[in-house]
Amino acid sequence: MHKFIEAYLLQKGYEDLTDLGIQAKSMAEKIIEIGLAPVEEWYGTEVTLFYPGLYAGATDLVCNHNGLETIVDFKQANKPKRAEWIEDYFMQVAAYAMAHDHVYGSRIRQAVVMICTPDLYYHEFKIQDQELREWKHRFLVRLNMYYNLKVN
Repeated sequence: MHKFIEAYLLQKGYEDLTDLGIQAKSMAEKIIEIGLAPVEEWYGTEVTLFYPGLYAGATDLVCNHNGLETIVDFKQANKPKRAEWIEDYFMQVAAYAMAHDHVYGSRIRQAVVMICTPDLYYHEFKIQDQELREWKHRFLVRLNMYYNLKVN
């Protein structure tokens, strides 16, 4: 699914005619149709991000979404999710936002997790401003726990 969305964003062709590829393409098309509709401009896809000396990763999309600089993560799921089930996703996008702000001097104000199921049910979760800051703090607490375990 990610490859199809990335190919769309980069305006390149991509096909996968396997059964799994056909399903992934349908899911990607649903995310493109609904999730990317409010995206006014994108700055990068599969963007490698790091916070020097602490962590690194790659976000699916950095863009302007409804007028806000945004980190986007695309997810596949077998069934719809509730916010309380995806706290790790919120910490992940918060970490990406923090790293992007630190390295590029940006002010990411929003993160969006876009989820599609095989039956093409699309749903998304947005965190903005204060809520995004709270997830950044929660991520830092978890990161600190990781480093404490690693040292001990």
